[in-house]
Amino acid sequence: MSPGRLTSDHGVTTIADRVVAGIASRAAAEIEEAGGAQRSVLGIRMGTARRARARATLDGAMVTARVELSVQYPTSVLTVTRQARERIRDRVESLTGLKVSHIDIDVTTLRPPEPRKVARVR
Repeated sequence: MSPGRLTSDHGVTTIADRVVAGIASRAAAEIEEAGGAQRSVLGIRMGTARRARARATLDGAMVTARVELSVQYPTSVLTVTRQARERIRDRVESLTGLKVSHIDIDVTTLRPPEPRKVARVR
């Protein structure tokens, strides 16, 4: 595949795959119920998840993306992935001028709810 190329009267702008992947990763992080995908070795989850992982493939001005993220339980996976897909498409298209043709989202983990902080009264 070739890098993203946008042509205008002022010249040609080339956008690397990793730039689009970074935009997609940050866009997915904007969804409150979505989180990072933990790394795994031989099927065992390792370390902490920081941000959704994303890969992008560009063919001219068309983008195909694959994003791995976690969803906070008991939130609807369908709702979170739909929001993430819309946010990624909007961000990539508005920031780069490229057209997103397809986004695959892999949900790797359902995260337990965040523990609530209880205020102590004395």
